[in-house]
Amino acid sequence: MKMASPFSSDKFAVANLCQLRSVSAFVIVYLIFTISLPNQLMYPNFSASQFFSFFIKQTQFQKNWDIDNSPTKLSHLAFGVLGSEGEWHFRKQYIESWWRPNMTRGFLYLDKAPATDLLPWSVTSPPYRVSDNLTMFLEEIRAVVPMVIRLVHGIKEVLRDVGDENLRWVVMGDDDSIFFVDNIVDVLAQYDHNKYYYIGGASESMASNVRFSFNMGFGGAGIVLSYTLAKALADDMENCLRRHAPFLITSDSIVMACVGDIGVDLSPNKGLHQIDLQGDISGFLSSHPKSPVMSLHHLDMAEPIFPKMNSIEALRHLMKAAAADQSRTLQQVLCHERQRHWTISVSWGYSAHIYERIMPRSHLLNPIHTFVGNSTPFYMFNTRMPTSDPCEAPHIFFLKDVNHSSAGILTTYSRAAPRQINDSCPYCDNQCPHFVTEIHVFSLITKRTQNDRCECCDFVGVNGTTAEVKFRECNRGEIIA
Repeated sequence: MKMASPFSSDKFAVANLCQLRSVSAFVIVYLIFTISLPNQLMYPNFSASQFFSFFIKQTQFQKNWDIDNSPTKLSHLAFGVLGSEGEWHFRKQYIESWWRPNMTRGFLYLDKAPATDLLPWSVTSPPYRVSDNLTMFLEEIRAVVPMVIRLVHGIKEVLRDVGDENLRWVVMGDDDSIFFVDNIVDVLAQYDHNKYYYIGGASESMASNVRFSFNMGFGGAGIVLSYTLAKALADDMENCLRRHAPFLITSDSIVMACVGDIGVDLSPNKGLHQIDLQGDISGFLSSHPKSPVMSLHHLDMAEPIFPKMNSIEALRHLMKAAAADQSRTLQQVLCHERQRHWTISVSWGYSAHIYERIMPRSHLLNPIHTFVGNSTPFYMFNTRMPTSDPCEAPHIFFLKDVNHSSAGILTTYSRAAPRQINDSCPYCDNQCPHFVTEIHVFSLITKRTQNDRCECCDFVGVNGTTAEVKFRECNRGEIIA
């Protein structure tokens, strides 16, 4: 008769589990006793019962801190927009282009109460607050540039006014900052909001970074703080301003210094754009980095981003595409039509270029230098100079319309103007794209959640004067060249 092994019995497993729990409990009690004994000797008034109470509270605090691991949503974010009453008459349309009433949390902070011509307050604008009166405090700390302190102190005011219920992130911006809130949510969902994060974007201008810092988030592009860091910064706000306001001249540099004193460095993000560029920035927007676009800034300092529109009309046109699919907005995708020797580069929701020869993606990642910088010709990225070479100069198309259905999204791009080059590239023979007036781009309706690799696309064909392409995920090992 074969006997059952005692090591496989349920009774043995239960007995061992009970023994393990007993030993674990003994170890915990022993550790608490050994820790509390020195405290009892050093602090006679600190009883063991008080230590147990303290221990339980700390454990409960940690439990509550980590209890919500649900996906990050828009309701977990608070936006603080710093503006002036005088400029709001002109800037409100920038903020209203992305603000979602009854969905986005946060406030617009004005330097003074709005004038009667701004009242009653628009329901499509963020609710406003008047920034705290810091006059006496500014006299005390002798700030070298008093006006910038309001912007730094605004972080503390946002936390106070919004409250910390279900708050994970604080996003600070200017009254001309354009935020792509869906992309911001998706990007922040990849971070642990319980940790200390200071997320920002550098200036496109090397001179600005040299002057201020390469390790600083520029506020117009948006500065994102995890709640943990924002709370620590708010608690130390007055002391930090005393340390740095007498010496630093910008709000962004003070925030960087205050955050650095807490022990946190910048986590740079290529989707946050200060746009320290002027003139025609279409070259920059047509070669966006492979990162979800999170913000644009200073659009009123550049030419309208679409032809034959003013700045506000152009912004609304871009946001129409963003409303259809923010995850693809401004993302650069290349198609090759090898029979005709065409390369089609699409900046989704914005522009499309046709080149008269096959070009590798690595070359077209560099923006065409259509813009000018604030002070010097040096940028934080490589550029391609405009050229009259027919093999290098693109045929340029801009977004005309967006249509979406259950099957997918169709974006249409129309030719901006005839290319001012008489010659054709010999690569395309007699099939050069001078006749193309529109490009139709088909993309999936599903949002892209993985951004480790760009999308690819197929050239569908030519229908009259319309070229058609279709986006898809790249195949394993596929080379875009």
